[in-house]
Amino acid sequence: MNQITELCGEVVTNDIDLSRIGISLPKNLLDKFDEILHVRGYSSRSEGIRDAIRNYITYYQWMSDVKGERQGVITIIYDHEQRGLLHTLTEIQHEYTNIIQASIHSHISHDKCLEIILLRGDGSVLKTIAERLMAQKGVESVKLTTIPIEP
Repeated sequence: MNQITELCGEVVTNDIDLSRIGISLPKNLLDKFDEILHVRGYSSRSEGIRDAIRNYITYYQWMSDVKGERQGVITIIYDHEQRGLLHTLTEIQHEYTNIIQASIHSHISHDKCLEIILLRGDGSVLKTIAERLMAQKGVESVKLTTIPIEP
């Protein structure tokens, strides 16, 4: 059973019924996660994972509300050594030349690149582009930020 309380206008859920899950992660990802947990003062991995999942759900729900004419930016970090990834990312962007206004490409390191894509169009299309980019193997991070266009 979940108990829900309100604290300073925020809804806080106290999960009483816990479920155990098992996950497999690459060592480097787990090491980075453990480092963040330590810096932020989490008492356990479970606490950090619960917080990360809550943030993911909140972001997903926020993204679901992206509608209407929007100006946006997508930031993407990816491994340019991943076979076929550059071609796929370029093909996706070429499908949306009517939406994508500009892009900036920066080399972070020998293997990693940062790309910033400026877009304008229907929010649901902007979200679709971000989700398609995010789904590609070798893409480490995608973030879409939008604002509504005022008439």
